[in-house]
Amino acid sequence: MNHNPPASPRPLPLPAVDARRVLSTAQLRSLGVSGTEIGAYCRPGGGWQQLLPGIFLLHPGRPTGEDRLEGALLYARRSGAVPRQGPDAVITGQAALALHGFSSVSSPAELERIEVLVPRTRRLRSTGWVRVVRAQEMPEAPYLSGVPVAPVTRALADAVSGLTDPGLVRRLLTEAVRDGHCEPGAVVRELNRARLLTRPHVVDAVDSLLAEGRAIAEERLYAMVREHGLPDPLWNVDLRLPGGPHLGGLDAYWPDQAVAVELDTRAPRQDDDALWSEYTRKREHLERLGITVVHITPRKLREAREQQATVVRTALMAATDRQPAAYVVVLPR
Repeated sequence: MNHNPPASPRPLPLPAVDARRVLSTAQLRSLGVSGTEIGAYCRPGGGWQQLLPGIFLLHPGRPTGEDRLEGALLYARRSGAVPRQGPDAVITGQAALALHGFSSVSSPAELERIEVLVPRTRRLRSTGWVRVVRAQEMPEAPYLSGVPVAPVTRALADAVSGLTDPGLVRRLLTEAVRDGHCEPGAVVRELNRARLLTRPHVVDAVDSLLAEGRAIAEERLYAMVREHGLPDPLWNVDLRLPGGPHLGGLDAYWPDQAVAVELDTRAPRQDDDALWSEYTRKREHLERLGITVVHITPRKLREAREQQATVVRTALMAATDRQPAAYVVVLPR
């Protein structure tokens, strides 16, 4: 019988351990660590643990959020090394939303799964706590905390696709708009592209999102008028021709100058062309009656409020140089 104790695994070169907590099999072998030694390190007392197939945490204890994100990316990358021309794997779904600063999702350390976006042509399967999501075309991915992350709209769609909790879906969509991460129209476009608008709980959440987005845009419009010294308009009115047809609703109207502001809060779905045609017809009809219509998007109100105030002020000042507008009846909406 051999009474000699088993040899302890030799330590890794310290610079490699200090630089990375998570390494792939390929990376370990490039450091001269054999498969036998990897197995020895992962035995009880060896100090390592296997996070995913071919991916190892070089420390004992529970993986941190950073460990799990790095492990997921290493698993999804082609060779375990960072590609030269943009990432071929990016974090998406709830983990990406957490990195974007969403408070409605758990941290990457607490999530049941982490979703990774890869090109459609990749032959890669979901495993363990990693869910592989495929993209027809990889989006531009900002780096947050050193991690390539899908844009908010794409991350939202990927998160929603795996959720059945209506409350969480509603909270995620609402937070995206309320905190200024993106506009409602961009969210709905991405959900439509992902074919998620056939799910009743997603449709209900979108309806709440649109109401939230319009309310926020209206508050910003009120603030624009107040902060930039524009004259007070009539708010939320309907216009009609005397004894004639309804001309449409407006968010703000200056009757003395015949200037109107309409918030463009369209949320494109399948009937986007029809919606745009309706907007265009209404605008052309009002302008034939001598009413200047200024269309403002929620995004412009958020990012360029002073510029939009200048556009409205210019329209008001130009009223004296125009022919008088047709008489219209103004009713509260």
